[in-house]
Amino acid sequence: MRNDISEVVLSEEEIQNIAERLGRRITEDYEGKTPILVGLLKGSIMFMGDLIKYIDTHLEIDFMDVSSYVGTKSSGEVKILKDLSTSVDGRHVIVVEDIIETGTTLNSIMDLIEYRNAASLEIVTLLDKPINRKLEVDVKYVGTEIPDGFVVGYGLDFDEKYRNLPYIGLLKPELYQ
Repeated sequence: MRNDISEVVLSEEEIQNIAERLGRRITEDYEGKTPILVGLLKGSIMFMGDLIKYIDTHLEIDFMDVSSYVGTKSSGEVKILKDLSTSVDGRHVIVVEDIIETGTTLNSIMDLIEYRNAASLEIVTLLDKPINRKLEVDVKYVGTEIPDGFVVGYGLDFDEKYRNLPYIGLLKPELYQ
């Protein structure tokens, strides 16, 4: 599996430093507010697990499972496979993403959460890849920006594989083209 990676983009240590930095910012911004962190499955699960360890204020967690990808490309159509189990009406919501690329999925989720009358809505993402952006997204908490290339590991997958790598790496193109 590790031989399928051409280059490590973010090491385990770098990921932990990002989670800690973002967790501290969220702690400051949400002290006394009990936000709901909404993880977008499946890719965000490892990042969300590490991030919440560094948030030192009361919080709740929930998950949505949404899909817009076919292979390595966004289809442009967002499907909700699992909806929230918690009401966001009047609540402070932070959507937790692994990577933002086109912005299509995130815009749909944000519209839905705003429609459900959240008191506030912010986004935290580990990775931002603006080169592929189709819709603008206002992201308050960004871990790091990455260049073009297909990344896997630390929750990110190709065909449900590689999620269990402890770092994020570039997948060799011959494996997905």
